[in-house]
Amino acid sequence: MSNLILIIDFGSQYTQLIARRVRESGVYSVVKSNSISKKELFDLNPAGIILSGGPDSITLKKKNNLSKNILNLNIPILGICYGMQLITDFFKGKVKSSQKKEFGHAIFNIGKSSKLFYGLKKGKNLNVWMSHSDKVIQLPKGFESLGSSSNTKFAAMYSSEKNIYCLQFHPEVTHTDNGKNIIENFLFRICACKKSWTTKNIINDIINNIKIQVSNKKVILALSGGVDSTVVAALLNKAISKKLTCIFINTGLMRKNEVSEVKENISKKLGIKLITIEASTIFFNKLKNIRDPEKKRKIIGATFIRIFEREAKKLKNIDFLAQGTIYPDVIESSSIGSKSEVIKSHHNVGGLPRDMKLKLVEPIRLLFKDEVRKIGKSLGIPSSLIERHPFPGPGLAVRIIGDITKEKVEILQDVDSIFIEELRNHDLYNKISQALAVFLPIKSVGVMGDQRQYNYVVALRAVKTIDFMTATVSEIPYNILNKISTRIVNEVTGVARVVYDITSKPPGTIEWE
Repeated sequence: MSNLILIIDFGSQYTQLIARRVRESGVYSVVKSNSISKKELFDLNPAGIILSGGPDSITLKKKNNLSKNILNLNIPILGICYGMQLITDFFKGKVKSSQKKEFGHAIFNIGKSSKLFYGLKKGKNLNVWMSHSDKVIQLPKGFESLGSSSNTKFAAMYSSEKNIYCLQFHPEVTHTDNGKNIIENFLFRICACKKSWTTKNIINDIINNIKIQVSNKKVILALSGGVDSTVVAALLNKAISKKLTCIFINTGLMRKNEVSEVKENISKKLGIKLITIEASTIFFNKLKNIRDPEKKRKIIGATFIRIFEREAKKLKNIDFLAQGTIYPDVIESSSIGSKSEVIKSHHNVGGLPRDMKLKLVEPIRLLFKDEVRKIGKSLGIPSSLIERHPFPGPGLAVRIIGDITKEKVEILQDVDSIFIEELRNHDLYNKISQALAVFLPIKSVGVMGDQRQYNYVVALRAVKTIDFMTATVSEIPYNILNKISTRIVNEVTGVARVVYDITSKPPGTIEWE
């Protein structure tokens, strides 16, 4: 038995949070669809399985059916929300749609002691997070109730014979009391997992995998200067050393002073070979009159790769292209199974041409952002770089709503620079997960020096998040926001008004496009 938890995805918005929570507890997890083959199940040899929630109703004629291959493994299973309803349906219990739904906060009462609720007393009430309209009204044969909510008599159940546990609520979200403890009880008390998913082990595994994949071939890295690509550069440097060449393409869409900062961090501080390509004119020409954000991403991605291929030919004998793709990029760009909805194509995964000549190396593709940061710190990358906020692969192109011009980019660079500078000045930067500025395609009336002006509007956004799958707005004090706004309007020619975005994720995304 491996020390791995398999998560079966039925399309829940929280599936990746389950994976995240399992890894936080020191156990490696992978996400697969319900159509996983018998062979892949055998190869993974998981210590336990978690069935995610999902948007479907078990009461529909056309529905997901639980694979018998999963149940035939005879290992512990935890069904969450839709996963609980699937288990109930499979074992001939009854589920029905309810007019009274439960979405959001609910109170769960522990009705019986069990391994899953170890450390929590029978009769204890927990604040939990529900997200369902169907509910179990009759338990399957051999299952017992573990607790209830005001709307659901059977909000948790288990079968000691089958070693299956089910929850109607979501233990993976931070809104659920003791959710971390419940997940860890499943991992360690029910599945008998060991804590092996550590930074040291992750680094060793990645370096070994790079050596196996690349062998004695040469690699160029698509370096952006951000956290992800810099960590990839450090990992590749450890694995293959002089076989690595980093190439930084100045698209003209980067942050202010980005080129000089990249040279300082990569060449001088990390001692890695770096080639800088000036290509801003090419990108501006390709993006002329392009307004659709998906088209921008595709154009930038394809242009990016073509330039890399051109440079690879100059270097000779380059076989691999390395990228700083991370798990959230993959999650939001493509479906895991058939249920996930594409939100946007990320630059790292959405713009690659089908006839690309180079093979891909993506060492951190299965890691979350905080895991990448921990690896970076362990590799000795300066904290000022590791703690830097995320920046989109397509750069400011997706922070400019509408068409792209050099003037708009320069305005946004200056706005962004002032925003970030003031956050650092007030010791707020490291308390915020991501801060950004957005250029809006509208103009507003303003008054400066007793003169009427009619100039652009920019939006500021700052969010707090653990995993970038959900986020809440950062509450920057009004006096600081006022100072930032005053500086922007006074110092950046072309801006007449500043607004602050207070939308959470969901329903919004962190970036505007």
